Amino acid sequence: MTAPLSQKKDSEIAFFDSHGASNAYDVFAPETNERLIDIFVRLTCLKPGSRIADLGCGSGVFSNALRQRGYDCTGVDLSPALIRIANRKYSGIEFIEGDIENLRFADASFDGVLLAGVLHHFTAHARCAAEVMRILRPGGKFVAFDPNRANPFMYFYRDRSSPFYSSVGVTENERPIQADEIAATFRAAGFRVETEFHSGLTYRYTASPTARQLLPMYNLIDRLLFSPSFMRRFRAFVFTFGEKPRGPA
Repeated sequence: MTAPLSQKKDSEIAFFDSHGASNAYDVFAPETNERLIDIFVRLTCLKPGSRIADLGCGSGVFSNALRQRGYDCTGVDLSPALIRIANRKYSGIEFIEGDIENLRFADASFDGVLLAGVLHHFTAHARCAAEVMRILRPGGKFVAFDPNRANPFMYFYRDRSSPFYSSVGVTENERPIQADEIAATFRAAGFRVETEFHSGLTYRYTASPTARQLLPMYNLIDRLLFSPSFMRRFRAFVFTFGEKPRGPA
């Protein structure tokens, strides 16, 4: 039985379309964007020329970074405004309006999938995981990265159960993820799954003007406090990655 939809699509579209008038949506520093692509390349071991789906591509930053590494990238996003920005900024890349829970691609169309800050926009992940499984070829790889609920900054600022929660700059669907739950969902979809945790991913923008003033301090504390190995599971971002089996398990 197909899993139910797990996202209020209209609110997502309205939120990200409202960001379409500016480039503020690209929240990471350029060197962080490159580091994220480095991690994708390392975790997937996919060679240049591989076909990659950048699901939830936003304004196309990661799609373009993948293309610059030699990948054949297609970007998909729910927001028409962000897709227009992506098409205007990055010619030569295919950008498509689409819903990750109902992708229009044929089965086994891609060698790799990137889910860059996407999963925490869903209240459940089974349908997304099933679509990623469907569109990947046997042996295909996926990488997802999202805010980690176990990280104190992400919890206090972005989790609705926190007394310090701020709704500025987030959609009603968003919440930091729990690493074990995401891994279990993708395993249930049929993937072989692993998890890494990373901090030191430098922000250059946040929607709250007050929080924006504190970003240099946050970036420094995040880099120093969570670098020891014993702090690994508390780092700011969870990277969930895995492979579609090549044959029967």
